[in-house]
Amino acid sequence: MTDATRLSITGTDGAVRFAIRAAPRADRNGIDGVTDTGALRIRLTAPPVEGAANAALITFLAETLRLPKRDISIIRGARGRDKMVEIAAPLAVVIERLSAITRP
Repeated sequence: MTDATRLSITGTDGAVRFAIRAAPRADRNGIDGVTDTGALRIRLTAPPVEGAANAALITFLAETLRLPKRDISIIRGARGRDKMVEIAAPLAVVIERLSAITRP
């Protein structure tokens, strides 16, 4: 895994936003590093059909970050691989949890 410090992440008013590069139809769910543009690369087993990959992404992030699914939303890119997610949680909490799972 890669270093979370390369992740382009912003926090405003109790919400955190960061970019994701999704890879649907992967052999397993998992984090696959950070792209050169600062997006978190995530593999998903779900196909990109009828919102299945988006639902799988929200579930994966909720489980990984130990947050309720209702606190995670896709605010841009619902129909493509490049997405922007917003998480209703303090910036420090999200950075700490992402750092724990993306250590090299």
